Amino acid sequence: MAVSGQQGARGHGRNGWIVAVCLAAVFGMLGASYAAVPLYRLFCQVTGYGGTARTATNVEGIPIIDRAITVRFDANVAPSLAWNFAPARRSLTVRLGEVATVTYIAENTSSRPLSGAAVFNVTPQHAGAYFNKLECFCFTETTIAPGEKLEMPVVFFVDPDLADEEMTRDLSTITLSYTFYPAGQDGAPLETSRSAADAGRDGS
Repeated sequence: MAVSGQQGARGHGRNGWIVAVCLAAVFGMLGASYAAVPLYRLFCQVTGYGGTARTATNVEGIPIIDRAITVRFDANVAPSLAWNFAPARRSLTVRLGEVATVTYIAENTSSRPLSGAAVFNVTPQHAGAYFNKLECFCFTETTIAPGEKLEMPVVFFVDPDLADEEMTRDLSTITLSYTFYPAGQDGAPLETSRSAADAGRDGS
């Protein structure tokens, strides 16, 4: 009888171990099935498989998505400031999240040094919250000698959240506009002074 009892105990132990293994396998398969969905989505985003937009990140850690938007560039000068002022290019098409650079060029057409400061606006107005400038010359007093030209870069990206909002998801064009005024006019806050000569030294 003792032998029979020992065999029964071993049988119950073996059966318990088999049940535990089976349960572990079942839960493992369930976990794998749940994990498969995000893993498959990640694979599609990285490779573009299945028509999923590929994603990357810019220098700010913002994702870059395959949704293009055209940014137009506008330039204006107050009549009292004797400058020529224009963008080097009129438009640029970028992906949402992609960091891009456009250069504006200002020229002093007078016979004396002139200082100006720029204000900007983005249209349509509801797109302004998604337009991010990483480098800009706005609100900065700029002095240019007679006959000199100054190149002023604007580094920017358009936030990919623009594609998710109802008011902006169908937007295809944004306009970035700058207007230069004589320094101290229009109530524009002025920061560091900068001259064409300084810019030349920085680029050398």
